[in-house]
Amino acid sequence: MNNTQNNSHLIATDNLQIPISQVVLIYTEWNEPIISELRNGVKRIFENFTQVDITEIKVPGCIEIPYAIKQHYKYIKADAYIALGCVIKGETPHFDYVCDSVTQGISHLNTELDSPIIFGILTVYNEEQAQERLGGKHGHKGEEAAVAALKMIDLKYQIMKS
Repeated sequence: MNNTQNNSHLIATDNLQIPISQVVLIYTEWNEPIISELRNGVKRIFENFTQVDITEIKVPGCIEIPYAIKQHYKYIKADAYIALGCVIKGETPHFDYVCDSVTQGISHLNTELDSPIIFGILTVYNEEQAQERLGGKHGHKGEEAAVAALKMIDLKYQIMKS
C-alpha cells in the first residue's frame, strides 16, 4: 500500500530509496484524540518502510515542539523529524500566538539543522475542520507528514550520492 485514496498524488512513495533511517515523531498532549489519529496515519505509512526506526516524544504543547526537536538533534541527530499538533481557535488571540510561534520555530530549525522537520501541525477553527484532515476531504495529514519525511530523506540520500 504505497498510495491511499485521498490525495494519492501527495502520498505516492513508489520510487523512494530509503536507507536505514531514524525518524522522530514529536507530538503534543493537547487534543489527544486528534493527535492519536495523526500518529496512526504516520505509522500506517511507515509500516511499508521497515528500515525506518521511529522514536516518539510527547511534549505538553505545540510551542514546546521546536525545543524538543533541537534538544534531540543536539545529541542524536535523527534523519527527519515530524511535528504533530493541533491548535483549535478559541475566543482569545492565544491561537494566533501559538500558531505563529510554532511555525516560526519549525521554519527556523529547518534552515538551521541538517535534518528536515515536517510540519504536521493542524491549525483549525474547530474540531470538524480537524476531522476533515484525518482522512476526510482534505486527506490525512498524518499520512502526508510521513510521506513528506520519506521524500526528504530520499532527497538527502540522492544529494549525498551525487
